[in-house]
Amino acid sequence: MKADTDIDARIGARIRTERESRGWSLTELSQRASVSRAMIHKVERGESSPTANLLGRLSGAFGLSISSLIARAEVEQGRLLRKQDQPTWTDPETGYLRRHVSPQSDLPLDLVHITLPAGKAVPMPASAYSFQRQLIWVLQGELIFTEGSVRHAMHAGDCLELGPPVACQFANESAADCIYAIALLKTA
Repeated sequence: MKADTDIDARIGARIRTERESRGWSLTELSQRASVSRAMIHKVERGESSPTANLLGRLSGAFGLSISSLIARAEVEQGRLLRKQDQPTWTDPETGYLRRHVSPQSDLPLDLVHITLPAGKAVPMPASAYSFQRQLIWVLQGELIFTEGSVRHAMHAGDCLELGPPVACQFANESAADCIYAIALLKTA
């Protein structure tokens, strides 16, 4: 539990740093991300654990992926990032576990390892995808990925390239955890 509290505090501090580095007020970020001012304030102060959807909205407003936002809060620059040093974040609503695998560097690529618990779903706003190209590779289990109105039923070994930015949902309708990898190519 302490580790999650620590990462939440670091993510909150990073959100504040990103906002302030752009010269944005809480109100401006609130409008850009469609998130209440009060919620952003709570997250920045480490008083509330952000959900995956909330991080998607905030990172999209900054023009960053969730992975980049978390990595900026956690990862030091370097070419080797050992597994034990890879930052993890757990969505307090669903138990969705996100591990940032790739080292922070100037490469325009991020690799992320996700565990989505059985029976859980994580919606993401279109803004989280507006500045990147993305592949989803299912490593274990089953993933239902809904991209706008298109539903993709994916099994172990399947790989999907996302289309143009639309609201999406990652869902695990099975009785076992789903493990998948995301490769994010930053285009902005």
